[in-house]
Amino acid sequence: MRAVLQRVQDAKLDIEGKTFAEIAVGILVLVGIEDIDNEEDIRWLSAKICNLRIFNDADGVMNLSVKDVGGELLVVSQFTLHASTKKGNRPSYLRASKPDFAVPMYEKFIKQVETDFEKPIKTGKFGADMKIQLLNDGPVTIIFDTKNKE
Repeated sequence: MRAVLQRVQDAKLDIEGKTFAEIAVGILVLVGIEDIDNEEDIRWLSAKICNLRIFNDADGVMNLSVKDVGGELLVVSQFTLHASTKKGNRPSYLRASKPDFAVPMYEKFIKQVETDFEKPIKTGKFGADMKIQLLNDGPVTIIFDTKNKE
C-alpha cells in the first residue's frame, strides 16, 4: 500500500458537483492498493496514520497526532499512486489492483482506520471521479509505502 498524507486546515471532496465528504483540521489520506498488499499492511499503515505526530504542540513543535488535536480524517482511494513512468511519457498502472481485490482491501482499511482512530472517518467513493479542494497546512506532506517502511 502506498499513501500520501497531507496535514490540512480543511478539505472537501465533491462527486458530480455535490459535496460528498469534508473535514476541518485533520489529515487527507490518498491510498493506493496493489495485489501484494495484505492485512499486515493495513494494520501498519492505519497505526501510522492515526499516531503520526505531525501537529504542533503549544511550543510549535510537531509533537501531536491527529487524535491528540481532535482532528478528522478523509481517506480517498487513488490507484495512480502505483503509476510507473519507467518507459515513455504515459504512466502504466499495472501494479495498481483491479476493483475485485482493491475494493475489499479499501473497505478493510477504512474499518481498521476507524478502529484505530476510535471514531468514524470520512471517505471518498471508490472509482468515482472526485474533485478535492484542500488547504494544506504547513505544508506538511508525508509519503508511506508499506513495502518500504522507512
